[in-house]
Amino acid sequence: MENKSLKEYIQLPYTRLVQEINDDSGHYFYGRILELDGCQSTGGTLEELYESLNEAMEGYIEVKLENDLPIPVPETVNNYSGKFVVRLPKSLHQKLAIEANKEGVSLNQLALYKLAL
Repeated sequence: MENKSLKEYIQLPYTRLVQEINDDSGHYFYGRILELDGCQSTGGTLEELYESLNEAMEGYIEVKLENDLPIPVPETVNNYSGKFVVRLPKSLHQKLAIEANKEGVSLNQLALYKLAL
């Protein structure tokens, strides 16, 4: 992605993570760009959040371009195999295997279900 312009970077399909917040400071939306570390913003509405997040992303990329720093590109599904290995204690393995058996599903299906929650 070398020698791309600000406009070209902005048009790439970056991953936007959005969370609705209700806390002591009130109700608002928080968002960040997954691939751009530290690129985040807030807004009172989803529309305000997207506008401010796009402004934050533009500023982030401008600084990177001005300082000739690498700019991460969006993640794609093709970057992942869909498989990873997890080591766990024997007792947890046993517990999950028993639970999967009771539910009539494979251990893999049970793990996938639990990870998706």
